[in-house]
Amino acid sequence: MPNNRFQQLLLERDWLLADGATGTNYFSMGLQSGDAPELWNVEHPDRVSRLHQQFIDAGADIVLTNSFGGSAYRLKLHQAQNRVTELNVAAAQVARTCADTSGQTVIVAGSMGPTGEILEPVGTLSVEAAQSAFAEQAQALADGGADVIWLETMSSKEELQAAGAGAAECRLPVVATMTFDTNGSTMMGVPPPRLVELYRETVPRLAAYGANCGVGAADLVGTLIAMRSHAEAADILVAKANCGIPQFVDGEIQYSGTPELMAEYARLARDCGARIIGGCCGTTPVHLAAMHRALLEHNLRSAPDIEAVVEALGPVTAGTRSAGSDSPETRVEKRRSRGGRRRRA
Repeated sequence: MPNNRFQQLLLERDWLLADGATGTNYFSMGLQSGDAPELWNVEHPDRVSRLHQQFIDAGADIVLTNSFGGSAYRLKLHQAQNRVTELNVAAAQVARTCADTSGQTVIVAGSMGPTGEILEPVGTLSVEAAQSAFAEQAQALADGGADVIWLETMSSKEELQAAGAGAAECRLPVVATMTFDTNGSTMMGVPPPRLVELYRETVPRLAAYGANCGVGAADLVGTLIAMRSHAEAADILVAKANCGIPQFVDGEIQYSGTPELMAEYARLARDCGARIIGGCCGTTPVHLAAMHRALLEHNLRSAPDIEAVVEALGPVTAGTRSAGSDSPETRVEKRRSRGGRRRRA
């Protein structure tokens, strides 16, 4: 039997709903562009708690701590690099209190995002230095009450390796997601098919893996299609998509996704085999509630192909279309189709 509530809940449930956006929702609560959300863990814990509670009320089984930029390298931008332990412990404690008083089982996931630095050999930050920073952050999140460490929005294999090794030092399970925002690959050129092998190579205590953020819901489901063809049956896949496409309207970034679109995204992600489904940038508690209702009422369908995803959610990049159209199942179907045409001739 697992000794961790996150792993136990995965055994009990077919799917889990993760929460939505942090920064996007904080802006509506008063966060100013350029400010560090992590400072709110001690300056405005009531606002941090309010968003967690709104997501729990919307149906979230997993809430991510307000610590995405909580490494020393990111906090240095705000002269807070010496407050890593304080701010991350506080982030986990706020989320833990919300989870424990919710009257249901809610998982606290300790969010760790990229350092913002480019690692060697392309950049100057060593894997060892990055690992040390991630280990410091992960331990603080564990001390504050996190159930699992959640690595998100990674783009390079070197940083994923550093984050995975650093996270493993606190002995909690680890969830890892990368972001595919550059024509179907990560910014540093990692394609979805390579991802599955990469996760296994670089994240020692891996419990689940997948994709987050990126371009929009359609592209993320396309990424899932590509990952699914390389995954093992027991793998726990994670989907945490942006709420549609970001658009610059009247001086502000707005996301195009409606609750109805995000509900269909959740259904398609589930059909693709994802067992942990949530939202990323732009996803509000209203969107998450629609996703929750959709998943509760959903009967699994056959996994969609990339054309079905485009029809339901909108266009995808050429790179995502190529990756999503190159799964073993799709290649078999193409061969059958070509063979059928030859026989008819």
